[in-house]
Amino acid sequence: MRPRLDAIDIKILATLQKEGRITKLALAERVNLSPTPCWERLKRLQNAGFIAGYRAEIALAKLGSATTVLVEVTLKQHRIEDFEVFERAVRQVPEIVECLATGGGIDYLLKIVSPDIDAYQRLIDELLTANIGIDRYFTYVVTRTVKSAAQAPVELYTRHG
Repeated sequence: MRPRLDAIDIKILATLQKEGRITKLALAERVNLSPTPCWERLKRLQNAGFIAGYRAEIALAKLGSATTVLVEVTLKQHRIEDFEVFERAVRQVPEIVECLATGGGIDYLLKIVSPDIDAYQRLIDELLTANIGIDRYFTYVVTRTVKSAAQAPVELYTRHG
């Protein structure tokens, strides 16, 4: 059973989602609580698993060129063990930054970030020769990011929870 969250809990989560480096004092001020009750709520949210981690968003372009590619993947077979083999392999590839299992005409959508298109093609060739069940794949090179958000805004869950 999921713990009930009130409006202050949601405000704490939303603030942390936007400002992960905020001080505890500033967080308490933002959510209109004194520091001790705010800290207790924060610990409760962390212990309940609502906060999965704290990260820095890195500007990859500052490090050098990066090519982002979206790849539709269809597997040859659709047994549980076929999905497990593919998913286990995908988890081991750092360039695959996101893998979504989908319903409909394809099995997976991958988001791959590589230094350039040649590195991407070498990676795909390796995946194809690794015998992890890929039947077909379609590549879509990202030419420009219009919007990117790591997660849906927490505030959306107050309307449907």
